[in-house]
Amino acid sequence: MFYVDDHNHEEKGSDHDGVDHAHTDHDHASNVDAKAGHENADHGHDHSHDDHSHAETGHSDHGLSDHGLSDHGSHAEAGNLSMTEQLQANMAKYLDVNGLMGHVQDAYYFECPEALGLSFEDEHGHQHNGIKIPNITGFTKETPMIGTAEKPIFVGRLSKFMVLELVGAILLTLVFVWLAKKIKSGDRPKGKIWNLLESFVVYIKEEVVKPAVGEHDYERFLPFLLTTFFFILTLNLLGAIPFLGSATGSLAVTAIFALATFGVVVGSGVQKMGFAGFLKAQVPSMDLPPAMKMVLLPLMFVIEIFGLFVKHAVLAIRLFANMFAGHLVLAIFVGFVGVLGGTLLFYPITPVVVLGTIAFSAMELFVAFLQAYVFTFLAALFIGSAQHAH
Repeated sequence: MFYVDDHNHEEKGSDHDGVDHAHTDHDHASNVDAKAGHENADHGHDHSHDDHSHAETGHSDHGLSDHGLSDHGSHAEAGNLSMTEQLQANMAKYLDVNGLMGHVQDAYYFECPEALGLSFEDEHGHQHNGIKIPNITGFTKETPMIGTAEKPIFVGRLSKFMVLELVGAILLTLVFVWLAKKIKSGDRPKGKIWNLLESFVVYIKEEVVKPAVGEHDYERFLPFLLTTFFFILTLNLLGAIPFLGSATGSLAVTAIFALATFGVVVGSGVQKMGFAGFLKAQVPSMDLPPAMKMVLLPLMFVIEIFGLFVKHAVLAIRLFANMFAGHLVLAIFVGFVGVLGGTLLFYPITPVVVLGTIAFSAMELFVAFLQAYVFTFLAALFIGSAQHAH
């Protein structure tokens, strides 16, 4: 209001100067003098109106100063709205569903913090913070190895989880080739690493494989079960490293483990009993009258064969669900720090969030060992059940 009034004063002042110039110039016509006088009258009217506006403005300001509570309340309300808007904007950025899922799902790049300044643009023009994995095969989602662009079955491109699996396989090969040489030497276990690894091997052998498979058959399956345990454990531990991701949090990866176990179960059972004998062994022996056997045996056979597939599918889903859910919850915990950024809640709540994230990360380390053990134990039970008829 004050800016507009001053501007009007300057305009009116300019008109007034024009009137004075018209009066001093005796060469102008009389109608120009009359017009100048009319403008002078208008100026006087506008000036009085501006004075009245100033008076109203001053009265309004005086009223606001007298009612300080109302002014303070409006400012407090605006402050709360500002914090709410900030929280909503942060939630849209840090707790976005697609963003959170992107942290725990497979991708064609490794994420990095924005502070590192490592960014790239993908083939679709999207900007990402991270390190892009080179496309050495040439296949893309638009041109997959198996399937079509609308329904790609297998893209055939190197992804983040594939790289982690390769790293895990190389690490296991190097470590256990070294351990095998140490054991083959006949020396006593020396050093923390040697003792730690051998204690794991002995525990899996004596407490998991031998009781589940049996004294006579366990040695045949010990290499497979040891490899399964250590490979799953390695992938779980790699997933605990920030920005790498957990390959066992993908159903495609855990399904391969379950499919390999299913192949060993069926293959070893058929090898020992024959195909017909293996199928017959799936139905438990029941001392029933012949008439009831004719009804129940086909039904039990269908249920047992269905259960054979279901229990291996559950084997994959259990490992996937535990690792995926754990990393998703951890991503949400970390996201809370970003949500509180720029607000007064950041300082009191962030330490609680950080401590909770550390505690949950420690629990994830325990879950990494637990899930590797559970998968290996159940696989050993399934293999053992295939070696003996019900």
